[in-house]
Amino acid sequence: MTTIQETIQQKLESAFSPLHLEVINESHMHNVPEGSESHFKIVVVSDAFKGERLINRHRQVNKLLAEELRAGVHAIALHTLTPEDWFDQGGRTADSPPCLGGSKQA
Repeated sequence: MTTIQETIQQKLESAFSPLHLEVINESHMHNVPEGSESHFKIVVVSDAFKGERLINRHRQVNKLLAEELRAGVHAIALHTLTPEDWFDQGGRTADSPPCLGGSKQA
């Protein structure tokens, strides 16, 4: 059976032919049952984003993943970069902050 993470990865690879792609299940960082696939960090580095504003890049990804978002994916941290952006950032993105929702509030 294909996981949500695998489905997301396949869709992004097909749509954007990325130079670099990370689909990281961060559900374990949140107040959800073990094994959940509800929170993801997605890093997509693609020439397809050249000339696109950040909001439009995010809209493209959200539209592509609309089915997953309707079916239980609660949150996606998007990092949509051109190759130039990626290299300018040293090939890294910021770590996701700790969850403060549910019973994990500080």
